[in-house]
Amino acid sequence: MKSNFQFSNLCGTVYRQGNIIFTPDGNSVLSPVGNRVSVFDLVNNKSRTFDFENRKNIAAIALSPDSNVLVSVDEDGRALLVNFRRGVVMHHFNFKKSVKAIKFSPDGKYIAATHDSHVQVWRTPNHLIREFAPFELHRTYTGHHDEVVSIEWSPDSQCFITTSRDMTARLFTLNPLEGFRPKTFAGHRDVVINAYFSADAKTIYTVSRDGAVFTWKAKHSDAPDSDSNTSELVASTSAIANSIAHTRWGVHKRNYFHQSGTRVVCSTFHRPSGLLVVGFSTGVFGLWEMPSFSNLHTLSISQEKISSVAVNASGEWLAFGAARLGQLLVWEWQSQSYVLKQQGHFSTMNSVAYAPDGVNLATGGEDGKVKIWNSTSGFCFVTFSEHSAPVSTVEFAKQGQVLFSASLDGTVRAADLIRYRVFRTFTSPTPAQFASLAVDPSGEAVAAGSQDNFEICLWSVQTGKLLDVLAGHTAPVCALAFSPAGNLLASGSWDRTVRLWNVFGRSRAVEPFQLNSDVLAVAFRPDGNELAVTTLDGQLVFFDVALGRQTSIIDTRRDAAPGRKLGDLIAAPGGGSHSSICYTADGRCVLAGGRSPYVALYDVRAGVLLKRFKTSENLKLDGTQDMLDSRRVTEAGNIDLVDTRGDDSDFEERRQRDDELPGAKRADLARRRVREEVRTTCVRFAPTGRAWAAATTEGLLIYSLDEGAAFDPVDLAIDVTPQSVLELLAKRSWLPALITAFRLNERVLVHRVFSAVPRDDIRLVMRGVPQIYVAALVRCVAEALEGSPRVEFVMVWVKAVLSTHGRYLRERAGEHAGVLRALQKALGEFENLIVKVCEENNATLAFLADQMKLRQAVAEPAGKDIVMQEA
Repeated sequence: MKSNFQFSNLCGTVYRQGNIIFTPDGNSVLSPVGNRVSVFDLVNNKSRTFDFENRKNIAAIALSPDSNVLVSVDEDGRALLVNFRRGVVMHHFNFKKSVKAIKFSPDGKYIAATHDSHVQVWRTPNHLIREFAPFELHRTYTGHHDEVVSIEWSPDSQCFITTSRDMTARLFTLNPLEGFRPKTFAGHRDVVINAYFSADAKTIYTVSRDGAVFTWKAKHSDAPDSDSNTSELVASTSAIANSIAHTRWGVHKRNYFHQSGTRVVCSTFHRPSGLLVVGFSTGVFGLWEMPSFSNLHTLSISQEKISSVAVNASGEWLAFGAARLGQLLVWEWQSQSYVLKQQGHFSTMNSVAYAPDGVNLATGGEDGKVKIWNSTSGFCFVTFSEHSAPVSTVEFAKQGQVLFSASLDGTVRAADLIRYRVFRTFTSPTPAQFASLAVDPSGEAVAAGSQDNFEICLWSVQTGKLLDVLAGHTAPVCALAFSPAGNLLASGSWDRTVRLWNVFGRSRAVEPFQLNSDVLAVAFRPDGNELAVTTLDGQLVFFDVALGRQTSIIDTRRDAAPGRKLGDLIAAPGGGSHSSICYTADGRCVLAGGRSPYVALYDVRAGVLLKRFKTSENLKLDGTQDMLDSRRVTEAGNIDLVDTRGDDSDFEERRQRDDELPGAKRADLARRRVREEVRTTCVRFAPTGRAWAAATTEGLLIYSLDEGAAFDPVDLAIDVTPQSVLELLAKRSWLPALITAFRLNERVLVHRVFSAVPRDDIRLVMRGVPQIYVAALVRCVAEALEGSPRVEFVMVWVKAVLSTHGRYLRERAGEHAGVLRALQKALGEFENLIVKVCEENNATLAFLADQMKLRQAVAEPAGKDIVMQEA
């Protein structure tokens, strides 16, 4: 079993906080998700999340105009300098204060960042040269009396304007100009959110939180006299910079949004078209055309305030982020349609399940919603919100067309994944809260375990009737699992027993297994001959189902130990336990996760830990550290536990966070302020065996195998090189080239040889491939079927592989289960694509068929006439 799984993608979370930005080409959106950055490709309908992590949640991000350098800054001011195209961290930097805004100059040579009441401008590091200290400070600009909240550069990159909480905006020049003093734009009665330059830089717009927009224009120029020094200065500086700097600005016009009961939260400006986009605290956004201030559009897109807004380079797409609901929306305002509309779970994910094809995943959360995600694109394409309480477990039927979900509202619901609707609702005779769920492999029966009356209910999916109620446990039934053979049902309970029920037999025999602690999770091996059980005391116990005895035990207390919380003075003495387990596709290993920042992979036969995967490095969450930083501990406790909500200047946000003031008599005494804790609620392995998913506090993390250029030294020789492969290709020696590429095991080289084989020679080459490379060839075919446009060519390979080596693959189905499922997944995706294309062109195909019948009908009488004439 290979353990080199790498972080692949993050689903279930699309936006947390910070600013959203478009790439310069306008085809992708960058969104901060916790301490990571996700990129949503709007053209190809895909998303990816970089594997690098900031120390805490990201507060601001910036992308260079050439899309080479990405800067992400967390809440403490610690920044990462990233090569955006490769996703590699090049440098760590500490601004030493929180950064509210960071922005590249239009020419990409400088980076301006807020630094409390100051602004620092740094020279942009070179992403091609390794430097010891890439960040070089150009200048520090002062003048504001309160925190700076935004920065906007002029079109020529020689000036920039800043806004602050002191209700003013100030204009600075990048380099000192003789006779220039920073201009102050005052007159607003609330915090100035943003300021913008017009396209010709002759107009400046300032937007304040109370809904006022001021238009500033030149009163008259106060440029210095044209002496020799001044003429040299003008010659060295652009005309736009001089006109901006040596202009006496004054208020030309005052406009107001007149949105009652709301405040401006964010705004952006599209300079070429003069389009001003404003987001309000009520979830409403509006579009105004400047400088006429004519309202083009106003729409409510969210129930909560819009935290961030961005516009792409062409001005067609608008991106909105709502932090409270975790929403990310991309709106095409001219056609008034959504380009992207995604929302994660409002609270914690409780469960995750893979579909049999390995493409889709289902998640159930505390918000009572069931969402289905596409693992390839990373997007949610359907949401079921029928449950009225937290969803505890979700499971797919073996055929993959039905999704079952159990909830604490006392119902189990079955959803049809073809019509996307719930067609069955199962309830128990007495009200019960269902905490566990299991589906029969045939899909004919579904079982759910209760946590209050300690019973297991069994229903028929076809009729919806209750078949049986299994009683015997004396504590909540927290885990259920059907044997892959379908004849046994395993149930785990807090009464320290695991019971095996023969639900379809006449004997009704029950075999209880006694354990030393409460049972947390159970899982059958894929062949159904072994049962794995995890308990509260940190033990992972294995039972032989046929013999009914315990075979082995693994102590996981140290591996499952939770991290240190900020309020902890000592480490947890007893370790921890895993609350979710699953077998790998080949049944050799077990994946386990729980209240720990780690997911552990165990080898069952050897009884050892193979590897631990850390799910999060975010210091904003409790439990991510094994040791606490003593430098942050004072006599009053940890500095991070100090309540700083009173520092928030937004009265509405303070009121929403904390309804009572200090000393108020009326208060909710049961209300508590808690920090999120890092934990893994559920882990599941993909049917293909190439990936696994974990539902965590940060979202749905997907890890997959990334083999890269790993090769087997035994098969290597001096003449086995990439150059020799290319020489064999030039000689049209297809089989030796393919075998040599497999020996090197470089993915790019293998696909190059694979694509070069002529269509007529595929079957002949397939006969000569050694059996040791058949599995690698099947995986190559599956990858090509997913991404190659040469569909017929790849399908010829599929037919040749299965017809030539089908018996070998059938005899070793367990060994090659992963690659076979990967091929099945690729074929399923291709089939769905063909079905979708046919459905979209159904009318055209029907028209062509009718035309063909009509031509045949016309041709038949004409043919008869010719025959008659000849006769």
